[in-house]
Amino acid sequence: MEIPVSQDKIYMIVAIANNWVIGKDGNMPWHMPADLKFFKRTTMGHAMVMGRRTFESFGSRPLPGRTSVVVTHNPNWQTEGVIVAHSLEKALDKVKEHEKIFIIGGSDLYRQGMEIAGTLIVTRIFADLEGDTFFPEIAYEKWKEVEREDHQPDEKNPYRYAFITYRRRGR
Repeated sequence: MEIPVSQDKIYMIVAIANNWVIGKDGNMPWHMPADLKFFKRTTMGHAMVMGRRTFESFGSRPLPGRTSVVVTHNPNWQTEGVIVAHSLEKALDKVKEHEKIFIIGGSDLYRQGMEIAGTLIVTRIFADLEGDTFFPEIAYEKWKEVEREDHQPDEKNPYRYAFITYRRRGR
């Protein structure tokens, strides 16, 4: 894939359980308000690229304060308030003027993004959870941890978790 933007602009943001689970039945298999707040704070004001099923998991509406690009193979799919693209490459091209472009799922876009993203922002949920959608295993030899914030479970967030930022090695 020929990417139309600098790798430094491409971020992936994801919440992952210990067993690489990121989804179940079209939704997240956990309820972690701290992660939702972190996601909003991190992506606010930037472009987000997502697959159609990920978009539908948000209630089929764009999230406020961000530019939403939905990647779909259906040439007739469209909805108000989003930019439609038919490949990750075309999606990135449509928002190349943004300072940061976040790939936010699903698993196929994450798999493609692992080869082109410069930054990976992970909420690691320290639990093995049931799911049917998985994140590709991170090749840690290609990524360097540059920031980490660990948290214990509390009354609203039932699992121990950490916000971890990785940068592609050699950057």
